[in-house]
Amino acid sequence: MRTYFQLDKNNTSIQTEIIAGCSSFLATSYIIVVNPSILKATGMPFAGVLTATVLVCFFSSLMMGLYAKNPILVAPGMGLNAFFTFSAVLGMHVPWQTALGAVFWSGIIFLILSVFNIRTYIVQAIPKTLRYAIAAGIGLFITLIGFINAGFIVHQPATIIGAGALKPSLLTFLAGLLFTAVLLTRNVKGAILLGIVFTTIAAYPIGRWYGVANGSQLVNWKGLFAAPDFSLVLRLDLVHSLQWSVWPVIFSFVFTDMFDSLSTFVGLSEASGLLDEQGEPRNIKQSLLVDAMSTTMAGLLGSSPGTAYIESAVGMEAGGRTGLTAVTGALLFLPFLFLAPLLSVVPAIATAPALVLVGVFMIHPVTKINWRQMDDAIPAFLAMVLIPFTYSITQGIIWGFLSWTALKLVNGKKQALSPALLVIDAFAILALVLE
Repeated sequence: MRTYFQLDKNNTSIQTEIIAGCSSFLATSYIIVVNPSILKATGMPFAGVLTATVLVCFFSSLMMGLYAKNPILVAPGMGLNAFFTFSAVLGMHVPWQTALGAVFWSGIIFLILSVFNIRTYIVQAIPKTLRYAIAAGIGLFITLIGFINAGFIVHQPATIIGAGALKPSLLTFLAGLLFTAVLLTRNVKGAILLGIVFTTIAAYPIGRWYGVANGSQLVNWKGLFAAPDFSLVLRLDLVHSLQWSVWPVIFSFVFTDMFDSLSTFVGLSEASGLLDEQGEPRNIKQSLLVDAMSTTMAGLLGSSPGTAYIESAVGMEAGGRTGLTAVTGALLFLPFLFLAPLLSVVPAIATAPALVLVGVFMIHPVTKINWRQMDDAIPAFLAMVLIPFTYSITQGIIWGFLSWTALKLVNGKKQALSPALLVIDAFAILALVLE
């Protein structure tokens, strides 16, 4: 195991990798419940989507660990599941079986792009300045998700967003944030995981007291056992999903997933230093191939597309450096084929402190950006801030690319624009048109 995952070369240990895998799993595990709760609006059975979600998480993350050897978990993507439900099925009136077929065919296109190394060339074409900005933007995005999950940032009609009221749930989050921050400043091993456990324990008594009075609880115990439901496996419609009217759905899956996965791999790699000798994301071709296989698998099993998860940064900050982190996370998903209700013990506010603090570590690449070079600084700034402000990694990277290209052209710096980057720009424009 030490040799296969090159633990010594990566200056890590089995214990550290397992702790990191647990941390990433706890930060990502919400998808087991959230994904089926979104897709059930299409008429798909909740239990069936839950089973498909767990299977996609397990097999995809396992492949990422064993084949790509990267500490990144793969699961059905947030945003992609919303597009599947609200745009494709409810908006365009595509039957969910046909939409699953579109997911499958988009995965096949990913595989073709990955096998011929086209997606790797695209990654290499991304200017380093934009990579740094994307990494920082993803960090801000993760932090925003954490604050929203905790109720610290809420919707306000007058100001769009604002601070939430200091109710017991928010105070529990703040206690967990402080506890985790103290552990991190004292360099305690497994600080992220310990913070999640501490916040969960703190949330239980406070949540019961507050919940009884307000009709809801922070920690909702719904039992222990739930039998898996395989009713959605192979329910996709491969024939009708190739109709001309469905191709915009396929292309949208392709573009959105490609931008999300590329930016996630680049951002996580830059922020954690997992780069190869050429300064490119480590094992990028293998990682992108796994991402493509995850999407193909999702269509077969009954879920929206799979993609690399930015929450993997939680485990990477806990010390995860090899595929053993992803393997650990994958194995933790599998029991929830039968124990899905157990996840209700870990409320959103328990993982929120970890998400917030990950942003602290991911923001540091901005120091590598030349902020006095305006045709570098403006695209970098747009990419960084639009990711959290639009709640979309895709929008951040699209406008970062397009503004970079436009400013380089008008300033006579055509040499800064590679053919692959122009291809990315074309995809970006198509993604905006088809959105």
